Amino acid sequence: MPCPALPDGFDFTDPDLLHHRVPLPEFAELRAAEPVRWIPQPANIAGFQDEGYWAVTRHADVRYVSTHPEIYSSTLNTAIIRFNEHMNRDSIDAQRLILLNMDPPEHTRVRQIVQRGFTPRAIRALEERLRDRAQSIVANARTHSGPFDFVTEVACELPLQAIAELIGIPQDDRVKIFEWSNKMIAYDDPEYAITEQVGAESAAELIAYAMAMAAERKRCPAHDIVSTLVAAEDEGNLNSDEFGFFVLMLSVAGNETTRNAITHGMHAFLTHPDQWELYKRERPSTAAEEIVRWATPVNAFQRTATQDTELGGKSIRKGDRVGIFYASANHDPEVFENPDVFDVTRDPNPHLGFGGGGPHYCLGKSLAVLEIDLIFNAIADTMPNLTLTGDPRRLRSAWINGVKELQVTAG
Repeated sequence: MPCPALPDGFDFTDPDLLHHRVPLPEFAELRAAEPVRWIPQPANIAGFQDEGYWAVTRHADVRYVSTHPEIYSSTLNTAIIRFNEHMNRDSIDAQRLILLNMDPPEHTRVRQIVQRGFTPRAIRALEERLRDRAQSIVANARTHSGPFDFVTEVACELPLQAIAELIGIPQDDRVKIFEWSNKMIAYDDPEYAITEQVGAESAAELIAYAMAMAAERKRCPAHDIVSTLVAAEDEGNLNSDEFGFFVLMLSVAGNETTRNAITHGMHAFLTHPDQWELYKRERPSTAAEEIVRWATPVNAFQRTATQDTELGGKSIRKGDRVGIFYASANHDPEVFENPDVFDVTRDPNPHLGFGGGGPHYCLGKSLAVLEIDLIFNAIADTMPNLTLTGDPRRLRSAWINGVKELQVTAG
């Protein structure tokens, strides 16, 4: 098998690249010829004191790395595959307090606590309220007489309102969560002019907000998830710091990712009108999973080898960073028939848009699928003739497949 024909210096985490497109052709080259490949980087460009990372592109290999945390750690260098050259080691290490960046057994302890809020019963309890909210969001967007931004008017609203419902944040405060989370992940996009300091300050404000909420519930418990998670630390609940970092993760994992899945999904429907007509007519239950596969809101995370090992015929040394590229795995023809086709009836659909399995499989998958189902049903009912008026404006990011703006009309 010939070596993949990638240009010298090609880097799958280059934010300038991902600002314009997801590199699906290059992923296909690697899957076919060199599914595990060393990607060199200039020293410290990603915020790490090393010279690059291994790109893992096949579905099976991404799953293997994800399900073997004893070999591939989330803690050593965190799960974020690229910061920037201004990131210092202390700041990276501080992020180990976030569930996303923990390894078992500490990860197991914290996850067992926080998953109390994501039980099937808890999600079912939210469904009718979120259905009403989805219908209200779309009805409000429908009042626009001309073009409007689908991201801010529709896609971002239900995830934010769902988080507020889930953990008891007053709905009037959801704008704060939106702004804080945007600033935390937008450090690569010059349009936002967000410095590392602004991002850190936003994270600190969000954590302080959550810790104050936790302290209040300890003083005066209520019938909500916050009280469940923090009321009695000696009974296996979260302390205030842990709750603060949980809310920080939820504001990104539950807000940014679902918002982008909804935006990419709408764009996919409107550029594949046959699928939109099919959806409006049949409302297939498989649609949300295909939207997540197609969107793959998190392009990649990373792990760090805890020992010398081998993957895809390559020798990986202890301490090497390993990039697991979900966008590539979700287009692997060994797993998906016609992977480059958007098909809302695809079944089965073993995509890795919620992670590759293992301890870090998405805690909020059921909630995300519910939100996607509810918002597209509401759009199909209330704005069935939605029309694109411009191309999506993509976020400049090293690891998030984000859209900043998508102009549409209600039709």
